Amino acid sequence: MKIAVSGKGGVGKTTFSALLIRSLNEMGKKVLAIDADPDANLASAVGIEGADRIVPISEMKELIYERTEARPGSIGGYFKLNPKVDDLPEALSARLGNIKLMRLGGVQKGGGGCICPESTLLKVLVSHVILARDEVVVMDMEAGIEHLGRGTAAAVNKLVVVVEPGRRSIETARHVRELASQIKLSRIAIVGNKVRNEADEAFLRENLADFDILGFLPYEPNLIEADVSGRSPFDTESASKKIVADLIPALMGS
Repeated sequence: MKIAVSGKGGVGKTTFSALLIRSLNEMGKKVLAIDADPDANLASAVGIEGADRIVPISEMKELIYERTEARPGSIGGYFKLNPKVDDLPEALSARLGNIKLMRLGGVQKGGGGCICPESTLLKVLVSHVILARDEVVVMDMEAGIEHLGRGTAAAVNKLVVVVEPGRRSIETARHVRELASQIKLSRIAIVGNKVRNEADEAFLRENLADFDILGFLPYEPNLIEADVSGRSPFDTESASKKIVADLIPALMGS
């Protein structure tokens, strides 16, 4: 199972990703968690100790140079377009139970995108973990699908877009679907989060009627408090934990 998670900043996609990852771990699944959002900290949400000390791969200058034969930050020129990455999940992962977690980090982009050593390494790495690894892969992404390409999209079982009751969140979901269509990724589902009442759920159902809606997570102040205190949402009493666990059969297609 390969799951990508996207959504507007602040909707709770990292909380959802963390609950999903820890639930899979509880089921005895081997999970490779990929933090592909430079503005989030999936490791902290999962509950990995020392999360703030995990160095993003995009900042590992010597590693990038070793694998691509070009210095990070350089644009154009010659470098390996297919660097060796198959050993990186074992070598660079932080661990918790059956979970291995990698933090990709961000890449500085020019006006027309980035064709640079660090970007190339990350994209080849993402392709490897989606196409060649036998673990469950859960990838927490930015409000888009920057790290996915046409080749990797074919192997993604589901792109989950987390939304909250609000117009901007809905617009983001539609934008993500448009981007996904460009790489032939049509297996998209919605998870509503921070739903306060029936009116919020009805709003999302009405405005996202043309999407596959997996389910809804309630607004829970204790999950916000857990985030503020650096505690994993999975280690917090919440209704969302059971709801996310119950969604796993649908995500797995059963």
